[in-house]
Amino acid sequence: MKLGIVGLPNVGKSTLFNSLTNAGALAANYPFATIDPNVGVVAVPDKRLKLLGDLYHSKKVTPATIEFVDIAGLVKGASKGEGLGNQFLANIRETDAIVHVVRCFEDPNVVHVDGSVDPARDIETINLELIFADLEVLERRIAKVSKTARMDKTAAKELDLLNKIKATLEENKMARELEITDEDELALMNGYDLLTWKPVIYAANVKDDDLADEGASNKYVAAVRELASKSGSEVFVISAQIEAEISELEADEKAEFLESMGLTESGLDKLIAASYKTLGLMSFLTSGEDETRAWTIKIGTKAPQAAGKIHTDFERGFIKAEVINYEDLLREGSLAAAREKGLVRMEGKEYVVQDGDVILFRFNV
Repeated sequence: MKLGIVGLPNVGKSTLFNSLTNAGALAANYPFATIDPNVGVVAVPDKRLKLLGDLYHSKKVTPATIEFVDIAGLVKGASKGEGLGNQFLANIRETDAIVHVVRCFEDPNVVHVDGSVDPARDIETINLELIFADLEVLERRIAKVSKTARMDKTAAKELDLLNKIKATLEENKMARELEITDEDELALMNGYDLLTWKPVIYAANVKDDDLADEGASNKYVAAVRELASKSGSEVFVISAQIEAEISELEADEKAEFLESMGLTESGLDKLIAASYKTLGLMSFLTSGEDETRAWTIKIGTKAPQAAGKIHTDFERGFIKAEVINYEDLLREGSLAAAREKGLVRMEGKEYVVQDGDVILFRFNV
């Protein structure tokens, strides 16, 4: 999973990126402190992995990962070359979703690029820049497809789609607001890598005293939630500053620190949960003496395609999947004991993998 982090300058974007990834992106109180795209890979916390690894005495435990791409703060006119954001928009075209960091705190010591805190205006500014950037992509594609559309039915169909998207963007709407059910059109849409087609997760960045109640008393957070509800987007409340402090602590210290703040999970945990929900993802597990590992797949994935995540040969030569729920496996203490109780199932090609399945694939190539 790959997530692009966007936002105006000085909203806490790079501070958040640093704390999530410990990748050391430059964070400073002035616009354009981030002038290179920064990439960080983060392990997805999963308590099941350690428990299974201990059970099998695995030599290594490999979690699923998320890749974060942090780009320079976008400003009004970025799509036309203002500031430095435009040259980096291409870096988030290949991401699965966009994390939009929105400033929801007052602080006279942290300059706001537009002079005041206004989440609705800030979100609109970013959305417009993404729209303008996509319009450029569409116009180039329309010019190319128009040349063959008169003589080619497939090209004509694509041109209709392109014009439909363009009309939507010109109404200052996001491409994801289009209802597209035709499979061919969906395949085209996914191939364009439009920024406005990607799902958005809003990170409402607050001061630490707004964290305990999830920003319930913060008017700026309320504004973000209202906007997000219209597009069905996820919102999570975070304090980039607190995340920065948490990132410096050891695992056992983190739990104590969160408890002292009246929190049950970190911002990273919230973001991962929101990302999995937004993208319709889940994890299945493999475990053995050599390795215990989590594999991220789309909800609804069938066994052969899940096997293909491990290796293409597994999908090509798929025979059966030996499946057990991880809780059953842990409770029984071994695969042999679970098998005696009939808890291990042999599933075929039509089996839809479930979250927390521990699977051994049988294949023959």
